[in-house]
Parts: sequence; C-alpha cells; structure tokens
Amino acid sequence: MAAQWDKEVDVLVVGSGAGGMLCALAAADRHADVLVIEKEPLWGGTSATSGAGIWIPNSDVAKAAGFVDDLDDAFTYVRALSADNVPDENIRAFVDNAAPMLRWLMANTPIQYMAFPYPDYHAENPGGSPTGFRTHMPMPLDGRALGDDVRTLRFSSPAANLFGYLNWHFDETYLLLYRGKGWITHLVKSLAKYWLDLPFRLTSRKDRRLTLGNALAGGLRMALNQRGVPLWLETPMTDLVRDGDRVTGVVVTHKGKTLRIGARKGVVLAAGGFDKNPEMRKQYAPLYPSAQYSGGITGNTGDSIRAGMALGAQTLNMQSAWAAPVFYIPGEDRGRLCTIERALPGCIMVNQAGERYLNEAASYHVTGQVMARHQLEHGNTSPSWMVFDATYRAKFPMGPVYPGVPDFALNPRVRKILKKGRTVEELARKIGVNPASLSATVQRFNQHAANGEDPDFQRGAAAYDKMYGDPSQTPNPCLRPLDTGPFYALPIYPGDIGTNGGLLTNAKAQVVGQDGKPIPGLYAIGNNAASSMGESYPGAGVTIGPAMTFGFIAAQDMTGANA
Repeated sequence: MAAQWDKEVDVLVVGSGAGGMLCALAAADRHADVLVIEKEPLWGGTSATSGAGIWIPNSDVAKAAGFVDDLDDAFTYVRALSADNVPDENIRAFVDNAAPMLRWLMANTPIQYMAFPYPDYHAENPGGSPTGFRTHMPMPLDGRALGDDVRTLRFSSPAANLFGYLNWHFDETYLLLYRGKGWITHLVKSLAKYWLDLPFRLTSRKDRRLTLGNALAGGLRMALNQRGVPLWLETPMTDLVRDGDRVTGVVVTHKGKTLRIGARKGVVLAAGGFDKNPEMRKQYAPLYPSAQYSGGITGNTGDSIRAGMALGAQTLNMQSAWAAPVFYIPGEDRGRLCTIERALPGCIMVNQAGERYLNEAASYHVTGQVMARHQLEHGNTSPSWMVFDATYRAKFPMGPVYPGVPDFALNPRVRKILKKGRTVEELARKIGVNPASLSATVQRFNQHAANGEDPDFQRGAAAYDKMYGDPSQTPNPCLRPLDTGPFYALPIYPGDIGTNGGLLTNAKAQVVGQDGKPIPGLYAIGNNAASSMGESYPGAGVTIGPAMTFGFIAAQDMTGANA
C-alpha cells in the first residue's frame, strides 16, 4: 500500500491556522508522525490576523483570577443561543474539553493566556457571564525564536495593529485609546523598539514582538519546530484519496509537482471557510454576498469543504457567517473589522435615509447581522455611515482615521472615502443623504444622549456595550451628543470575519457522511466544520476557541493508542 504514496505520515493537517497547528502539535506530542500543509505562501491563516481571543469556560486561568464558573451554565448559555440543528453532544464536547485544551496548550508551548473581564456578548441570558473571564487573550511573545519562519508569518490585520505594522496587546489598546498615564512614553518606546530591530528591519516590515493572533500562531509554530513537525507552504490540496469507506490521504501540488501523501491515522481539514469564494457565497450564504468585504484571508475559498462534499460529507448551516460591520479601504484585499469605535460616545450609524436602525454598541456579530438583514429588507441601503463630530475626531479612532493625525495627513485612500462638512446638513449632502432627515436624526439622538439615554435602541444598557465605552463619559459611557463641528462620516458595510457553516462533524470532530455515520479517517475543525455555535456569537473567542478545542479532540481520537 505504501508504494502508492510519495510520502506517508500518521496525521496530515490541511491548513496552518491555530486549530490546525494545535491539532498537529497535540498529535505529535502523542508520538504521531505529522505533516502540515498550507496552500498560501504565508502561514498562520486567519488566526494570525485575528485578536486571538479564545472563549474557554471554567479555565484554570480564570479560577486563578478569582472567577468561579460552571460548565453546566456555559452549556445552557451556548445551547440557547446556538441553532436547533447543532447536536447537544457537539456543544458539550466543546464546553467540557476547552479548559483541558488550554491547560495543555500553556504547559506545552510558549503561549500563555490571561482571562479578561470581557463580558459575554449576551451576558443577560441564562448562564451568561456579565463579569467576563471566559474570554482569554494571549500574552506577547518574542518572534526572534522563530528564526527565518517569522518572515512568512502572516501579518496581523490592519485593524489589529498600529500604522499597519506595529503589533499591540489588548491592554495597550486601552492605554492608547483613552490616553492613559504614560501613553506617549509607551508609544515612543514601542516605535523605537520596532525601528531599531536591526539589521532585521532592513529586510522586513515584520514586527518581531508578536501579539494577539501573531503571538498565538507564532507560539504554536515555535512548538511545532521544537518537535520537528514540518509545515509545507504553497502546497494546496487538490483532492482527498479514499480506499473503500476510509480516507487514506490527499493529493497536493508541491514545488510544481503533484504528490500523493498518505495519512495512516487521519486527514484533518483545517483550511478555513469559503469567505473569499463569491460563487459559494452566492449559492450558500446570500445574506452575506460580498467576498470583498469579508475580513477573511484570500486563501479561504472553501476548497476542502468542496472536497469533503465530493466524498459524500453532509454540510450544516452553510448560510451562516461570523457577521461583522467592516470598513473597506479601496485597494485592500479585505474588510477591516469595526469593534470598539461604535460604542464610543459622539458617533452614530445611519442608513442611506439618514436614520439610525440599530444599537451601534452591540457585538459586531449582532451588528453585522442586523446590517445584512436591513440591506436585504430595504434594498440598496449600503453603505451605512458612521457619523461623528469634531470632539470624537480629536479623541478617538474611527477605523483608519486616527486622532492626532490631521485630515490632510491621512492615507490618500482614506481621505477619498472620509466625508466632512461644517454642519450636519452639509455633511448629509456630501454622503448623498437627505439633509433634513439626517439633521432630525442627530437632533433626536442628541436630545436623549445629553441625559445618557437611548430610548430607540438602548445603546449602553448592556454590560457588553459599556465595555468599549469611555469610562470618563457619564452617566452613559457610550453616549454623548454630536454637537461640535466639523462633522465627519465614514462608509461602513455589512461584512464578516469568515463563514462558519461547513462540513457536519460529530463530537469527536469526525466528518459525517450522508448515511449519518462518520467517514473514517476524515476530520474537520474551525471554519471547515459547521460551528457548534450555530449562527450565534456567544462571546469573544468562540471562533478560535472551538477550533483549537476540536483540534485537540481530533488529535486524541486519531492517536488514542499512543497516549
């Protein structure tokens, strides 16, 4: 049998995101011979571009921070939010294995996570946590330990760094955002450390201080390198190989050659969703038709989902995506996720009629869903506009528009989409909105915002809303009248950070066939698999947290005899 293979391993992982690399690492730790393949010239996947938050109930880290959690509460919370067609056992498998996965990760890699007081997105629901501590964020790492591999680590998202190159940690976001004590000194030191990283700086723009998604991906690659697990770049999978009922390997293109790679214990599909495949989006997810506005990386074209379907795999919730409002800068290959800005005081979101239609401070998933449905129900209502005044402009960022950077000094592509007017009415004319309508919207908002109230959409009432608000703004950290000209507007679109419908899997991450039985030798995790969250987004980190957890589960299932 081995003669039919150009190479044979125990475990073959398709995709180099956090879920795939953790699965590979866990399998290697259990004495398996492992290979990771990545079709792009850069490794790390969407995970590397992300904030790298992971949602982990009842973790050791949270316990050490004094947070007492309950797995049954976590299950109740997710079960009520998730789609009815998601099996209970999948949700339970995630909830029960998430904390052990994190414990193992921190013990076997340089990655260290901290639990944050980051409220669940629907903390008011039964089992939700208004105080947070289920969302965990990685600590920074020194990327010099990666050697030359740091050069091919995917850059973090422009929305997750400063000036397009300077990595920052979650805590630093608050320090710089709210001009905390010592923020200027901290910024100067960070910039100096970046620019004085010589001679490396002469040949690369990469910041070797790894934070957020770069820290997670980088730490996993460090651990893989220590165990001698190879990661082949520019190696797309072109087909799955099946012997009878069992998947036994894959066909790839590597260095211009077609190779057959055998997998004795299993093939793990961890190559992301179909974010950048316009045809698949149109066919399966018409509510989210725009690949251009997706924050996913260009390689996420659904290849492995289609390969699984060709073998008879079932799919689930293909209509679903991790919805999000995004800014789009002309010429960029993805949308920029908008998270913090919408909750800050002194701004509103309006549609093409100049009217508010949502709680701007809601989670990005809920906001993105509302925007997408609003566009579907009301026709051509995109883009919406983030409208803000001069006080906001001077104090806070709005996507690519930074405070302290004069309008004339902004990136030319940003200047092209940023609109400005001396009055609300002048701004309305520049964005093609009825001046009387926008003026009436602003006046109504201002009247109530002065008292810290939003009777129309209750902005600032939920625990999640307040988290990103300005603590110095009372009585509501999310509300302040827009009363200081000039006034600004930036277009914002219904987008996503990836699709999350995919191959149907069971509680062991095994892909399920049309007969309802697992397809032997085939596993799927991350956005390759239908999310156990259904179409919901319970809290920060419910994308990567389950991807890593089911990667951990898959590795254990494949290598059980070698534990």
